[in-house]
Amino acid sequence: MKVITICSSLKFIEEIQYYTEKLELEGNCVLGIIYPTKSKESYTSEEIRSLGMGHIKKIDPSDAIFVINKNGYIGDSVRKEIEHAKKTNKEVIYLEKNVIENNVKTYNKLVRDKIVQIIEGK
Repeated sequence: MKVITICSSLKFIEEIQYYTEKLELEGNCVLGIIYPTKSKESYTSEEIRSLGMGHIKKIDPSDAIFVINKNGYIGDSVRKEIEHAKKTNKEVIYLEKNVIENNVKTYNKLVRDKIVQIIEGK
């Protein structure tokens, strides 16, 4: 049994739920993500910082993190979580195993504006 922290963008809620359950059913203890109860704009910057730091702290007692990098996507917060996991010698497990760690595409907030598709289309 491992203690595993899920790390993912909240845009992948279905995948988060699926893999949290799957990893638990495999006998692991999974530390999950807090789902927001209001819009991001309704949170103060201190609340957002507190939630982010709380998630980082979940990594400390973990043996590993499970990164849901669907379609290669890793946002800023998840990148920080990966960096923290590496600094504290945790195993980093990626959903998409074909992604080479040093060659992970990160698009951050450009995805919502479809900038990536525009650039790749040219």
